[in-house]
Amino acid sequence: MSAKSAINRVVAEVSKYIVDMKNVIELMLIAMLTEGHILLEGPPGTGKTLLAKTFASTIGGTFKRIQMTPDLLPADILGVVYYDMAKGAWSLKKGPIFANIVLVDELNRATPKAQAALIEAMQERQVTIEGMTLELPRPFLVIATQMPYGAEGTYPLTDVQLDRFAYSVDIGYPGRSEEIEIITRIDELEHPTIKPVTSPNELASLVDQVKSVKVSDSVKKYITDLVGKLRSAEEVQSPPGPRASIWLYKGCRAAAFLEGRSYAIPDDIKKLAVPVLSHRVKVKPEYLADGLTAKDIIYKVLEEVEVPLY
Repeated sequence: MSAKSAINRVVAEVSKYIVDMKNVIELMLIAMLTEGHILLEGPPGTGKTLLAKTFASTIGGTFKRIQMTPDLLPADILGVVYYDMAKGAWSLKKGPIFANIVLVDELNRATPKAQAALIEAMQERQVTIEGMTLELPRPFLVIATQMPYGAEGTYPLTDVQLDRFAYSVDIGYPGRSEEIEIITRIDELEHPTIKPVTSPNELASLVDQVKSVKVSDSVKKYITDLVGKLRSAEEVQSPPGPRASIWLYKGCRAAAFLEGRSYAIPDDIKKLAVPVLSHRVKVKPEYLADGLTAKDIIYKVLEEVEVPLY
């Protein structure tokens, strides 16, 4: 199966059961191809969990779901060493983090201690249990959903935790026509028959192919100009760090790959600016009070920074 065929099949299969979210599906593919992680934000009932489960089932491999709750412990995520009476020896019981696709549902309902258990896994694709360092499967993707900021019973993610997510996307309520389609097809959507259309080995091969996409010096400069402009913006309280530039670079290669190009262009950067930067930018309180958002600042910077020829 060719790379383009594999990608098209994933998009087509997921789109059978997810109404009007092609852009989100493509972003999840970009996350997979760049070995990043993605945060899905939005109110309850907007299809975040269904989207993540459908995507995971479609791409094959192992899938685990972690329902985050305030009483969850790090060992419940990573695993634990225990004494096996039958064998008379210590054994390791691996936690749900050991999977190709890990759905972390309602991440900000867990305490900071439980949230922190994910950091090593997300950054280094390994975990440490009782001094033992264990590799995670490849490919490895964390798809996390988050309750709206400030919702009852939630713990805000720290800047360090947020920075581990390569991309974020807001999923809002569907439009009227989309909602009519959802309720018309609800019996089918609630019990989908999802077929895997690719495999972990094939995806690992595509990850390697994405790294061969060329990024010119002018496009690299465009990335650093955008991030630098954000850092100096008067409205920004907490600016994006170097990981923002890194994920714009990695993401633009995957975006070009999805389009069938062997080189990145400035439009790839524009497409990914909000997903990469919005969760890394904190707006000063006085500007928040006026209704200004991180997305507003990003759109403003995109208009102000000169777009290079490639």
